[in-house]
Amino acid sequence: MTALLIEGAGPVRTVKLNRPDRLNAVNEELHAALASVWGILGADDTVRAVILTGAGTAFSAGGDMDYLARLADDPSFRSHTLADARRIVTEMMAFRKPVIAAVNGPAVGLGCSLAVLCDIVLMSETAFFADPHVNIGLVAADGGALAWPLTMSLLRAKEYLFTGDRIDAPTAERLGLANHVVPPADLLDRAQSLAERLAAQPQQALQDTKRALNIHMSRAVLSVIDFALASESETFALPEFRSFLDAYTAKMGSSTPAATRRPSFTPQVV
Repeated sequence: MTALLIEGAGPVRTVKLNRPDRLNAVNEELHAALASVWGILGADDTVRAVILTGAGTAFSAGGDMDYLARLADDPSFRSHTLADARRIVTEMMAFRKPVIAAVNGPAVGLGCSLAVLCDIVLMSETAFFADPHVNIGLVAADGGALAWPLTMSLLRAKEYLFTGDRIDAPTAERLGLANHVVPPADLLDRAQSLAERLAAQPQQALQDTKRALNIHMSRAVLSVIDFALASESETFALPEFRSFLDAYTAKMGSSTPAATRRPSFTPQVV
C-alpha cells in the first residue's frame, strides 16, 4: 500500500496520508514522500489547489515507533531524515499553490506541523492538535517551534510545546491554529468547495499574494530551523528518549524491525 496518495483530477488534488491502520503515523516511506510531493505537484500546471488530509479516522498520529527507534540508533539515517524534515518545511513554504488542511482526526507531532504549515486549516469537531516532542525527550523542531509562534502568542506556544497538552478544535480555532471547525461529515466537502473556489481565482495574483505572505514566515522559520533540527538530532541520542522507547516497547511488546532501505517516492494517483 502506498503511504501517500494523490487523488482527483482537474485543478484540485487531494494529498492523503495513507496508513490508516497505524493512524497515519509517519514511517520512512511516508516521510520521504512528504518531502517529494510538493515538487511533483508544483511542476504540474494543471494543479491549482491542494487538499491535505488523512485516510481513516486520523490526520496523523506522529512518528511510527519503529521509525523513531531507528532514528535513535542510526546516526546516518537520522541525518538523512532530518534533511528531509527540513525539506518538508521549506518546500511547503515555497509551494506556490494554496494548500488546505482538512484535519479529519488527531494531528500529533509532525501531523500537527503539516497542518499548521498549510495555508488554510479546516478542522473536524472531533479532531485535536498536540505536539508531545518534549514529553518524549525530543526538541520540537520541525513545526511547533517554527510555526506556532507565528499563529498564536509566544506564551501560548510555549505552554503547549512545553506540556504537550492536546488542543481541541474549538481552542485551536480560538488560538489561530485553525480557520474553521467543521462537522466531521462536512469536512471534505467544505475543503473541496473552498479548493475549487481558490482554483478559480486569477492564479498569478493568488500565488504571488501567497508568496508575499510566506516571506514573513520564511524569514522567521529559516532563522530557527537549522538550530532546531540540530538540537532535535542530539536529543534522539539522549538517555531520556531511549527510556521512552524502552518503556513503550515493554508496554506494547517487541517491535517490528524497520526497513533498511531509504525509499524514493513515486506517487500513486487515484
